[in-house]
Amino acid sequence: MYHISRLENGLTVATAEMPHMASVSVGLWVGVGSRYEPAELNGVCHFIEHLLFKGTARRTARRISQDVEGLGGYLNAFTSEEMTCYHCRAPHQHFDDLLDVLTDMFLHSRFAPEEIDKERGVIKEEIAMYRDQPHHLVQELLNESLWPNHPLGRNLAGTEQTLDYLDRARLVEYQRRNYAAGRTLIVVAGRIRHPRVLRAVKRLAGRFPAGTGPAFAPVTEVQVAPRIHLHTKATEQTQLALGIRTTSRHDPRRFPLRLLNVLLGENASSRLFNVIREERGIAYSIDTALGFFDDTGTLTISAGLDLDHLRETLELVRAELRRFTQAAPPVREFQRARDYALGQVDLGLESADNQMNWLGEQLLGYGRVATARQAKRRLAAVTRAEVLAAARDFFRPERLTLALVSPLKSTRGLAPLLQI
Repeated sequence: MYHISRLENGLTVATAEMPHMASVSVGLWVGVGSRYEPAELNGVCHFIEHLLFKGTARRTARRISQDVEGLGGYLNAFTSEEMTCYHCRAPHQHFDDLLDVLTDMFLHSRFAPEEIDKERGVIKEEIAMYRDQPHHLVQELLNESLWPNHPLGRNLAGTEQTLDYLDRARLVEYQRRNYAAGRTLIVVAGRIRHPRVLRAVKRLAGRFPAGTGPAFAPVTEVQVAPRIHLHTKATEQTQLALGIRTTSRHDPRRFPLRLLNVLLGENASSRLFNVIREERGIAYSIDTALGFFDDTGTLTISAGLDLDHLRETLELVRAELRRFTQAAPPVREFQRARDYALGQVDLGLESADNQMNWLGEQLLGYGRVATARQAKRRLAAVTRAEVLAAARDFFRPERLTLALVSPLKSTRGLAPLLQI
């Protein structure tokens, strides 16, 4: 059962009551992420995420961890392009303790200069670590090429230059100005009742800064031809990421796209997995994923393979994309994909953590919450003709961007392989 209350200062409180659970998951969400950052402050949201764990007026960094882990729980956070979440989970009787730790971090972090200097170095090492991992690097390069000169194309963690620019005054000011009550949610899922959550949050609500936060820069650039971004590097495998620009999370075509993604490459029954791995044996890893934002979206095909198989793989991918634009998927294949997607909705909402994430993402992304039943009803209504129409809308050359991390020296001869 979902319950949602909005307080006078704009703070939203949401609860997923799960009386059969032994635990409770608490999330403090802010509708601000990396795409809200000016270029000179690139990485500020991720930097703030790190610093909120580094001590408050009441707690040291060690005590923050101990006050949750000592209850048998855990504490973590993540920053994405459009939202940030600080979350923890423990046995349900410790709800008040979890809420106290999260709100203390959020409202009373010290931003001590010595911690800022240390964490700046930690984040630089984090960036270096991911750049040394080709399967991460290729996704970063893909974003740069999909969204050139736009916040969505920047590294979410920032750069060495922007991290050096982010001093204490800029970090504190950004949080004060943008992490406002009107953009903040407290979401709880597990063995707890909404009235208890609401009472606890109301006692703290007045401490949250007023305001509604920033606006993001919309995607306005129109891609007119395929793009290729090659990063030449001596690797054992060539890492490939083919991005297809799709549509926003608000577009009804996201539902046919969900099934199209399953059919194309999401699981071991998909066309790409069977053609490229099972039949040809030319890649161990081949999969697809959807990403939706407020005003745009992507479908990404990722693979790791021997350089000698790059051209063959691209030809096979192109052939499968073309097949989807030529005919609706066969009835039995379509039904299997739809049943898989419906099953994933249920499986994805079994835990308190997943229910907490569902509530937070739905409220920040849509301003409302769809139940699992509503989501499944909409997926079940998708037709084969709608999947065909979505493929024809989005599987077009001018929507394709290819990123490669590879020993390859030149992209000569690859462009024709992006002509669907």
